[in-house]
Amino acid sequence: MAETEDITQLRSILVNESGDVPLAHRFRALFSLKSLGRDGNNQAIDIISEAFTDDSALLKHELAYVLGQTKNDHAIASLTQVLSNESEDAMVRHEAAEALGAIGNEKSLPILQKYLTEDDLEVIRQTCELAIARIKWSHSSAAQTENLQSSQFSSIDPAPPLPFESTDSVKDLQQILVDQSLSLFERYRAMFRLRDLHTADAIDALITGFADPSALFRHEIAYVFGQLSDPRSVQALVTVLKNEQEQGMVRHEAAEALGSIATDDVLPVLQDFLKDKERVVRESAIVALDMYDYERSEQIEYAVPAAV
Repeated sequence: MAETEDITQLRSILVNESGDVPLAHRFRALFSLKSLGRDGNNQAIDIISEAFTDDSALLKHELAYVLGQTKNDHAIASLTQVLSNESEDAMVRHEAAEALGAIGNEKSLPILQKYLTEDDLEVIRQTCELAIARIKWSHSSAAQTENLQSSQFSSIDPAPPLPFESTDSVKDLQQILVDQSLSLFERYRAMFRLRDLHTADAIDALITGFADPSALFRHEIAYVFGQLSDPRSVQALVTVLKNEQEQGMVRHEAAEALGSIATDDVLPVLQDFLKDKERVVRESAIVALDMYDYERSEQIEYAVPAAV
């Protein structure tokens, strides 16, 4: 759809020009624009950036994520502006920093270094730490020489998986995953190696990551489970989603992961959270239910319905 849909219509849907566009349709328009931006269409990047004026932190965080996934340098300016806006929601600023790391341009290092050392929020400092490490790794000889498992996932992740030559033992990887003395980057690399192994033992190892003291880390575990879409993670994700003491950014990711898994038992769970007291969770339930419908349908692409 991204190649044929009128970009003007996609803009109208994403920015909610009519004022009554369902949130799920706006997300679908965003992913169509992502395809265009990834192919070098700077107009698509500008349209996505325009939507940062919205009042939904969930949507804005997704805008930032998508801009990072395009790997388009044209997005750097708007992402830098979002990260620098200290009145913006932390979840959105975090995603902007992570997106700068995904794009991987070394010119983003100074702004990331600034917020690594100066920001009051741990989630921002930790994200900047990861983004800096990812950019430096991507420009190092290791990026060219490490023997990495070919991943089934096309996402640009906050860290590459650990290479084959490190270890393929789930027990060893789980120890790295939870070792607080190691850098976040190293622990994330273990996380993505476990994801790519995708065995029952690897799922169990990843679940232990939900006990981590870092909300950023816990939210990434939930994101990984969404990618894997493995029913074995459902109970752990439901537990996270139901925990009202958990950070919104973690519960949101758990909700969307359940939508991706789309087994029969997740439908009533997601419906229960359409009235959650936290907006980002309510909106995540809306998006997750749309993802559930998509996964259960015969639709080829996650795109705006033709009738819209």
